[in-house]
Amino acid sequence: MKTRILVAAMLVMALGLVVAGGGGQSQATGPQQVTLDILAYGDNSTREGQDWNRLVAEFQAANPTIRIESEMLYDQAYHQKVEARLAAGDVPDMAYMWVDAQGQAWRDSNQFVDHRPFLNPDFYDLSLIDPMGPNGEIFQVPLGTSNITSVLFVNTALLSELGLSVPRTYAEMVAMVPAATAAGKEVVAFAGAEGWVWNSCLLGTVVGRVSGDGNWISKAMAGQYKFTDKPFVDSLAFLQQMVEDGVLSNSVVLTDYGAALSSFVNGNALFMLDGQWRAGGIEDPALQANVQMIPFPALPGESTSVANSASGVTSVGYGLTAKGASDPAVRDAALKFMEFFNSPANTTTRLADGAIVAPILKNFQAPADLPLLVKEKANFMGRMGVTSNVVDAFVPGEANNVLNTGMQNIAIGRATPAEVAAQVERLARQ
Repeated sequence: MKTRILVAAMLVMALGLVVAGGGGQSQATGPQQVTLDILAYGDNSTREGQDWNRLVAEFQAANPTIRIESEMLYDQAYHQKVEARLAAGDVPDMAYMWVDAQGQAWRDSNQFVDHRPFLNPDFYDLSLIDPMGPNGEIFQVPLGTSNITSVLFVNTALLSELGLSVPRTYAEMVAMVPAATAAGKEVVAFAGAEGWVWNSCLLGTVVGRVSGDGNWISKAMAGQYKFTDKPFVDSLAFLQQMVEDGVLSNSVVLTDYGAALSSFVNGNALFMLDGQWRAGGIEDPALQANVQMIPFPALPGESTSVANSASGVTSVGYGLTAKGASDPAVRDAALKFMEFFNSPANTTTRLADGAIVAPILKNFQAPADLPLLVKEKANFMGRMGVTSNVVDAFVPGEANNVLNTGMQNIAIGRATPAEVAAQVERLARQ
């Protein structure tokens, strides 16, 4: 009997704690915690990865009821993890998302969700966000406006030292080869060891220029053209021509991403061909003052309708998955984190680091003391013509992988443009 009374008394005491806590919460446990499972992009050696770790720590310190569990991966390891997790049904609540062909795994798993009902129009300028679905859907919050993937960085001081000037045509670049070689310089620093760089930073621009149609790639995927058609084969042949002309080094396929940047910033290359984001790697103020960003010079016979065009794509960014959006508590926590991630202060850091071209925030005011190359990006946008398709934004999976390897093989003479084009055409239609 005494035992039963003691147990009953303990139950009453426990009930009292619950009631005193209010709202069904115990004073002992405190407010309910929400956990966000995020698949992040970057690694600890990149600015993007370092910035991510800082932001997560700062957000959790200010929001103790939201716990972030993030897995961070970079480059191909990230895309492989996306496919593996989705195949296993291990869907994160939020992730760094591509919405084009590189994001096909999200689409196939029905994990894209329209963010328009969730986004605060007083915080984001929704007119600056490219539509991502057939009905104008927004599937993630992009880091910035459209991402320009093909920019020629020019060391104007080095050109002047060699008695050269900023080229207007490809023929003028070829004419610079003897002077560059005599000075022990390469003409264009290019990370040819990375297959995606051939794809994102060069081929899309060349296809647009050679075909006269900035949307040639997307039309080919829609069946309007074939990858074995002359404009695409000729574009692949131009890559080999650049090596034969000496505009690209004959060892270009051995040049990794860091080595290309190092060559340019150390004054060993007249130009560097990369995406606009690479401006963030040019840190020396003295060099920045002498760097100009231009579209690739005019190719022989190109149409005036595509003059100064450059390839570009909807910017990547973080977005909710359908799984994350299905839980109101998780969804609200994720949207809160996204606004913190995209706050004016954090966006300014991203802008200064060179990661974005322009923010998507409402009434954003950029500080006057931004690095010179951030301001030069605005000049570049004024010089640029139409935006052409980035190839890997439309060509899927194995076809894109074969294309990336194929371009490297074309550059060193191990494959012909026609052979690679035929492989891409076959795989793209499967």
